[in-house]
Amino acid sequence: MTRTFTENAGQEGPASDTFREGARRRKRWRRVAIDTAPLRHLAYRRMFIGFGVSSFGFQLTAVAVPVEMFQLTHSSFWVGLLGVAGLVPLLIFALWGGAVADAVDRRRLLLASSLLMWSATLGLLAQALLRVGSPQLLLGLVAVQTMAFAVSSPTRQAIVPRLVPATELAAANALGTTVGNAAMVAGPLAAGVLLARFDVAAAYAVDAIAFTGVLWATIRLPALPPANGNARAGWRDIKDGLAYILGAPLLLLSFAIDIAAMVLAMPRALFPEVAADRYGNGSAVGWLFAAIAIGSVLAGLTSGWVGRVRRQGVALVIAVMAWGLAVAGAGLAGRLWLAVLLLAVGGAADLVSAVYRQTILQTYAPDQLQGRMQGIFIAVVAGGPRLGDLRAGATAAAFGTTAAWAGGGIAAAVLAGLLAIAFPVLLRYRPA
Repeated sequence: MTRTFTENAGQEGPASDTFREGARRRKRWRRVAIDTAPLRHLAYRRMFIGFGVSSFGFQLTAVAVPVEMFQLTHSSFWVGLLGVAGLVPLLIFALWGGAVADAVDRRRLLLASSLLMWSATLGLLAQALLRVGSPQLLLGLVAVQTMAFAVSSPTRQAIVPRLVPATELAAANALGTTVGNAAMVAGPLAAGVLLARFDVAAAYAVDAIAFTGVLWATIRLPALPPANGNARAGWRDIKDGLAYILGAPLLLLSFAIDIAAMVLAMPRALFPEVAADRYGNGSAVGWLFAAIAIGSVLAGLTSGWVGRVRRQGVALVIAVMAWGLAVAGAGLAGRLWLAVLLLAVGGAADLVSAVYRQTILQTYAPDQLQGRMQGIFIAVVAGGPRLGDLRAGATAAAFGTTAAWAGGGIAAAVLAGLLAIAFPVLLRYRPA
């Protein structure tokens, strides 16, 4: 009996070791795999699904509009003007929309602004089907779409802390950013296929259909009245939000570094021209538009570690500098695969910085200011790339696409490092 037990134990040893090793590998993977805990909350899960579906459609339009503009004008400067058309309504309505989000039911505001954004997409579809061929009309529709986005986006972000506990905010931001970037991969690639075989109207039509996802998710949200029953949405409230930011050096510096990264290093206005002149057009434009998001998705899927980092400010600065250097390298790449790879590295760094910027803001500011804080956040995050479009287009017209692309990436990395050293509050930050 004893001999048999010993023999069996010897036979079971390797299997037991294999089981334990498999358990250790699963544990290590769970430490880096994206944290899906926020999806346990039904309302957040609906928003996550609706946002993911609608984001896919929106990215088709984000590619189709600059492509259509370049087809009409054959000028990267006109493509850069799309950023200007969106910048002014973005700055105005992000600040105002954030104040409104602190004063009214956030669910109703999100629904109204989403309907306006959907209408702008239908307008883009109509002008493409009717072959109007007007660059000015494209600029106007982009302005309306951006106005609606400037209200809906901060409202949606201000809703998130109501739907998940504070301990899961970093994970929720990683999830939201990852699904948004997944759409930025699938959308441009799908747009490249559609635009190679069909007219831009096909991309606008898919966007219009997909946008119903966010409408469905918003309708199913519970009522979200303001935390402060006496809140208003006037100029004084907007000034209060701006004053809060100006009195918080941590938030102010995080915004300044992001502006430097996006204005100086965002190369997307150059993609149509570079795809045509350097990479032979075809599906190259779709790969260029998708590349940054590919890296962001891969980083998001392995973002389980982000919630455990204590030196979030240091991580933010390193990520922004890595973004700038990766973009600079892509601007010098002579082959499409290398440019896509380096842009993907930059996208991975950008996801890390985006998650920490959003988490710091949601943790630092009180709920009664979240709408205004998110409005300012969206003005910076979405306004920076639009200024970057203008900067890239104008610089390319004067010095060529390589100088505009690579030079901007180097400048962004250097400026981010100098800001962090000159104002070390961000380097010292640790969440409570």
